[in-house]
Amino acid sequence: MRGGNLLGGLRLGGLSTRPLDFPCFVKMEFRASISSEGADLSSNDQLEFLPWLRRKSGREISSMLSIGWSSYGRSLFSSRRIHAGECMLSVPYSAQLSPDITPSFLRPQICNDVGAIGRLAIVLLAEMRRGQGSDWAPYISRLPGFDEMHCLIFWSDDELEMIRSSQIYHEVHDHRTSIEKEYLAAKPIFDHYVGYFGLVSLKSFMHAYAIVGSRAWGTSKGVSLIPFADFLNHDGNSENVLMSNEDSETSEVISARDYAAGEQVLIRYGKFPNATLLLDFGFTLKDNKYDQVQISMDVPQDDPLYSVKCELLQKHCMPRLENGTSKHDRGTFTIKEVKVVHGSGKGIPPALRAFVRVLSANSLDELEEMNVEASENDGRLARRPLKNRTREITGHRILLSQITSMIQRYDVSLQSLRYVAIAPGRSEWPCRIEMARDLLSGELRVLKSAYSWLCNYCSD
Repeated sequence: MRGGNLLGGLRLGGLSTRPLDFPCFVKMEFRASISSEGADLSSNDQLEFLPWLRRKSGREISSMLSIGWSSYGRSLFSSRRIHAGECMLSVPYSAQLSPDITPSFLRPQICNDVGAIGRLAIVLLAEMRRGQGSDWAPYISRLPGFDEMHCLIFWSDDELEMIRSSQIYHEVHDHRTSIEKEYLAAKPIFDHYVGYFGLVSLKSFMHAYAIVGSRAWGTSKGVSLIPFADFLNHDGNSENVLMSNEDSETSEVISARDYAAGEQVLIRYGKFPNATLLLDFGFTLKDNKYDQVQISMDVPQDDPLYSVKCELLQKHCMPRLENGTSKHDRGTFTIKEVKVVHGSGKGIPPALRAFVRVLSANSLDELEEMNVEASENDGRLARRPLKNRTREITGHRILLSQITSMIQRYDVSLQSLRYVAIAPGRSEWPCRIEMARDLLSGELRVLKSAYSWLCNYCSD
């Protein structure tokens, strides 16, 4: 799970707003213009899905929303005028697919090495095996097939090569390995209960795992797949969010604004950059305002003050690599878009600027001065501009040089996308090329904004 806290949130009189770690799956046609959208319910939805959902819930899920089609695929539209503050949909926990339905004979056999997503994936695999005999068949039949999913774990090596410039390229292997470990932890169960699960391969487990990871929501019961709410599509500017009402044991969406009849209703899944969206959820957004870039900085080992600088960085707890390494000669930082060239550089982390100030020092006296200043103030190292303007600029030019190199790599990668050959029989390639372009373009935009600010700062 990336980008949020599963059960964290603000409680308001029993209504708990929950950050959306698990947005619903978004169809990949989202870039087409919405020209023929509307609440045009398919016969299967009308005759099968909605009646099943009413029976499962024991009541209407929503009297305000209708299922229709848009460029996103299945979508939800207002069936009448909706006013801000009205509850647009309410799905009881009893109509949500959660680990609670795990048979009692299986629960003690699922080891702790299987996480929350993996546990629900096991439940989903069992229900998939039952086919039309499953109580959840009308819902499961509407889940995306393997070929419809574009999470990075399903990309081939050739496809991943398109995004090598991005830090997310290096995370795909770790993500796959993590899922494989959960599969191996659950495999004794699959092997012992073949009649219950069928033959569960790593590929089928990854498929179920990705469905859960890209569609499920957090409730007090853990993670749950929520029918009907799945059809809500994403708008990064929307104030609508899915909330868990623990008093009524329902998942709800309260309208944040007025809607006209027939208008598509969208929600915000979370403030995720394209790297996260692509790794975990299998889609990207053009011009995603939440894009960011990870940058790693090293203390050169041939630096005469190498050991002293590392000791100073260790003492003041500078950021470490995400893999938990204990090395103190490197820091990993996240840069966001710098909006104002002549401003304070908001978007470039203060800790990163502090790191390069330490790098710029060429005497023990300078390092000791930084140490004393940090100790006498709030304990944070080198957060103020150095008194020696030359040293201050030297440090920022080190950062500028690294960002310049990164920009050059991104430019080359984006240029190469023009010449990517689409493999025969790989219909998903054009879509994934476009997603790679969105990812790289967004991160390049962030890097260029930092470059412009640094150039201005170093020239003042």
